[in-house]
Amino acid sequence: MVEDIGALHDEYGGQWHVRWKAPGIAALLDADGQALPDRNAAEKLVNRRLYAVREALPETDDEEFYHVDLLGMEAVLSSGEGLGVVTKVHDYGAGTSLELESGQIIPFTLACVPEIDRKANRLVVELPEMVEVEGDLSGDVKIRS
Repeated sequence: MVEDIGALHDEYGGQWHVRWKAPGIAALLDADGQALPDRNAAEKLVNRRLYAVREALPETDDEEFYHVDLLGMEAVLSSGEGLGVVTKVHDYGAGTSLELESGQIIPFTLACVPEIDRKANRLVVELPEMVEVEGDLSGDVKIRS
C-alpha cells in the first residue's frame, strides 16, 4: 500500500505523505503530517511530480518491472547488434512500449522483448516484421505485431 512506501519527495525538495481516507480517496500530507488546508493549496500542487525511493517499493516478480528498471537498459538484437538505450516507457492503456534513444518504439511484449537481463542491464529485442493496426485511429484500435 502507498502508506508502506514512506515519504515521497518532489522536485523542489518537499516531502509528502499519502494516507487513504476512504476507498479511492487519498489525503496528501506535508512533511509535518498536516493535511492541505484548503482547495487553493491543493490547486497549487496540480501536476507536481512525487517520487519514491526505489528501495522502498515492493519487490517485483520475475516478469514484472517498474518503469525505472527499464530506463537506461541497453537494447540489443539476438545477434548482439546494439539498438540503443531505453529512454522512455510509454503506457497509454493499450499496452506498454519502450522508446529507444533513436526514437524507435518497441512493443513491450514477450514476442518483441523475449529476454531481460537485469544484472547486465540489457534486454534482447526481436523486431516485428510489421505492425498491423486495425480499426479507425480515432476510435478502438487493435495492434498486432
